[in-house]
Amino acid sequence: MIFPIFFTFFLLLSSSHASVQDFCVADYKAPDGPAGYSCKKPAKVTVNDFVYSGLGIAGNTTNIIKAAVTPAFAAQFPGVNGLGISLARLDLAPGGVIPFHTHPGASELLLVVQGTIIAGFVASDNTPYLKTLNKGDIMVFPQGLLHFQVNGGGTPALAFPSFSSPSPGLQILDFALFKNDLPTELIAQTTFLDASQIKKLKGALGGTN
Repeated sequence: MIFPIFFTFFLLLSSSHASVQDFCVADYKAPDGPAGYSCKKPAKVTVNDFVYSGLGIAGNTTNIIKAAVTPAFAAQFPGVNGLGISLARLDLAPGGVIPFHTHPGASELLLVVQGTIIAGFVASDNTPYLKTLNKGDIMVFPQGLLHFQVNGGGTPALAFPSFSSPSPGLQILDFALFKNDLPTELIAQTTFLDASQIKKLKGALGGTN
């Protein structure tokens, strides 16, 4: 009888821990801790810490991928710090693409609000999951898996990805391979790509041979 009572008390104690502090607005002036930004003192918190207006403006898509991501992560939006959520705006011009990438710290939920987007991810067993998304469609991308988005129509596309972390992290596969000083010969050995193609990609993305 004692064990069930103790177990129930433990569950109540654990579930109430999250409500000990209502929020942890990021304090950009304080040192970062292992879990991210330090908390601003409640007396210095204002309503503006919980409001972000940066997603109403289209991003600049005049770049090599014809795409722009405008984040509202903890680094830009202090109110989401510690809450396990964040949001971004994705603009894709015709022909635009977000190359294969991962978010090491979060799962992603993509909501399409304009245009058509071809999106997909590859599971850890190398099974691809691919779908053409239209206005109002949503698709989830599990944490850490390679995924992509491509404009699937002839008009600009707009989507809003949300994340299960205020700081989801990002690693773009093409940049990891070609936007650095890894030797071309080593990349060729590990990817089976032709050296001339690797040098071309490095030149396009800003890497060195």
